[in-house]
Amino acid sequence: MAKKFSDLRAQMKPEALQRADAEAKTLLAEMPLNELRQARGLSQKMLAEVLHVQQPSIAKIEKRTDMYLSTLRSHIEAMGGELDIVARFPDGSVKISNFADLGKTAAL
Repeated sequence: MAKKFSDLRAQMKPEALQRADAEAKTLLAEMPLNELRQARGLSQKMLAEVLHVQQPSIAKIEKRTDMYLSTLRSHIEAMGGELDIVARFPDGSVKISNFADLGKTAAL
C-alpha cells in the first residue's frame, strides 16, 4: 500500500527533516539550464516560442558549457528570471555591473 509523502515526513526525526530540507535547498540552488526550465514548468517548445527561435536551438543552448552572456541572459529572462553576475570572495561578494547594459534581445 502506498503511503503519503506527508505521512512519511511526519514520522521523521527533527534532525532528519532539517538535513532533508538543507539538501533540497542545495539541489534547488544549483541546477543546469534544462532542469531549471523544467522546474519552471516550461517545455523547450514554449521557451523557443518566447525567444522566437526553433526548439532545436533551445536544446543546443541547454547542452552548451560556454556561451555569450547575452544568450544566457535572454534565456533566463524568457523563463521569467533575471541574470546577475556575482563574484564571490572569502571576504564577501560583489555584483558585477559591467553586464547590466547588455542587449536584452541579443541574437542567439
